[in-house]
Amino acid sequence: MAARPSRPKEWWIGTEILFRGEPVKLEAGVNGESGMIRFGSEVVKATNPAADLRPTIERHLWRLAANELPPKVLEYAALHQLPVRRITVRNQRSRWGSCSRRGTISLNWRLIQTPAFVRDYLVVHEIMHLKEMNHSSRFWREVERACPDYEAAEQWLKRHSSLLR
Repeated sequence: MAARPSRPKEWWIGTEILFRGEPVKLEAGVNGESGMIRFGSEVVKATNPAADLRPTIERHLWRLAANELPPKVLEYAALHQLPVRRITVRNQRSRWGSCSRRGTISLNWRLIQTPAFVRDYLVVHEIMHLKEMNHSSRFWREVERACPDYEAAEQWLKRHSSLLR
């Protein structure tokens, strides 16, 4: 556990975070504008750029996830002809997602920090629970049929999940 990299509790200018699976640095002063923070392709207004930027950046990431994840869920649900009643994007501390018997898919906003193949696997994983509400061998066969490289996504999560918490 000690060898695993971990994410800093506070985020300052220069802090490296994961965004869409890539490490990006929080940078200040976009086009000379005070209070603007850049990371990857994103630009965010920070009220106090000298303070801990984590709450501001996390809010922005959560909004991105709330806009991007539901259409992705609907896309995969339609592809596999499975009914989704509701989609939520939440701040789960110990899970990436969940699926209720009533057809609600809940996803962790931190998926916006993972590569697309990991995000897609986790969406498919939750959707497959609409067929099998467990983690039986039948469930895993459904996951593998829908996402043949799911084990690579699982490995990525094992290696990097400490950076996302």
